Amino acid sequence: MGIFQRLADLLKSNINDLIDKAEDPEKMVKQIIIDMQKELTNSTQALGKAVASERMAEKRYKDSEVNAKNWELKAKAALEAGDTELAKKALANKVKADEDTASYKEMYETISSQTDAIRDQVEVLKSKLEEAKSRQAMLIARSQMADTQKNLAKSVGNFDTSSSFEKFNRMEEKIVQKEAEASAFSEIAGAAQYAETDTFEKLQSDAKVDAELRRLMAEMGGATEETANATVEAGE
Repeated sequence: MGIFQRLADLLKSNINDLIDKAEDPEKMVKQIIIDMQKELTNSTQALGKAVASERMAEKRYKDSEVNAKNWELKAKAALEAGDTELAKKALANKVKADEDTASYKEMYETISSQTDAIRDQVEVLKSKLEEAKSRQAMLIARSQMADTQKNLAKSVGNFDTSSSFEKFNRMEEKIVQKEAEASAFSEIAGAAQYAETDTFEKLQSDAKVDAELRRLMAEMGGATEETANATVEAGE
């Protein structure tokens, strides 16, 4: 495929469409930039050659135009000198120069038109290349983000949530059981300590009651301390 055909294909292409259809957008955008840079280099070289051809054709056209004018001046000079034959020869050369001028002019205009077209294509290619470069970082970032999301989705899909939550439930049941056992042991220990304390308090209270009973019996009955003690002991 020639340079102009490849250039035309790139100019007609839509970068977004190329990327959307690509299996790997990241590689695609990089390849687009590489292709465009290569074509831009080639087309710039072609433009340089076209400009050189245009200038050469223009020079030939201008030189031929000047040559035609010079032969006309020579013909006038011959006529002024009364030399008709010499004037005819000069005019014959002028006619030939006029024909060359017309031919060179047509050639120059054709080459100039082609050069302008190539120049416009190069400018469009430069614009598209700049567009691709400016979007390259964004497109690559989007591509990488999409890959990351895809991998995360796969990881979540492969994760067995039911099995994992079942393990958590069993662990929670064991913890609840341990908490219940700890609470029960605490209650048992507290009850035993309370019973022991209550026994000691009852003994102390009974001793006080016996002492008061002995005192009261002694006061009311005039009984001796030995008699009151005997009564209290008998009651016990």
